[in-house]
Amino acid sequence: MAVVVWVVEGTWPACVDAARTHAPEGAEIVLLHVTGHEVADAAHGAFAGLLGRGHPERDPGTRVEDLAAASAESLLQAAAERLGRPCTRTERTGRVEREVVAATEGADLLVLARDGDRVRLGPHSLGPASRFVVDHAACPLLLVWPEPAPDLTTMPPPPPQHR
Repeated sequence: MAVVVWVVEGTWPACVDAARTHAPEGAEIVLLHVTGHEVADAAHGAFAGLLGRGHPERDPGTRVEDLAAASAESLLQAAAERLGRPCTRTERTGRVEREVVAATEGADLLVLARDGDRVRLGPHSLGPASRFVVDHAACPLLLVWPEPAPDLTTMPPPPPQHR
């Protein structure tokens, strides 16, 4: 069995705990972190457009990429330690939602956490990237709450009936 665990800042402990609980012994576990390219691209663009093109060694986008890679490695290391079993750590860069979906090819399970409104039940408990992944993943999903789920009384009322 191949299990992909999407490791995201702020919600990763719940995903790792769910994988530890639900993935059978001997499962191939991949801890996946995806870094979006938007911030580094903006820094590269600002440098090229406003600060000059003559000194590529001063491009702040390169520093942003280096910091993002170091942060991802630290996060994946912490997740691997919490998992406490053999795993593969994978870092990808690009459009986050598309990279996660691509990583599910051939997987038997994807573990991810809700990342939207977590104080009430309902459709807004998923952010745009997670919604895309839920809709397009190439394998079954285990969707977890990063903290205890809200009370059932927080569920939105049903829509009015159409006549």
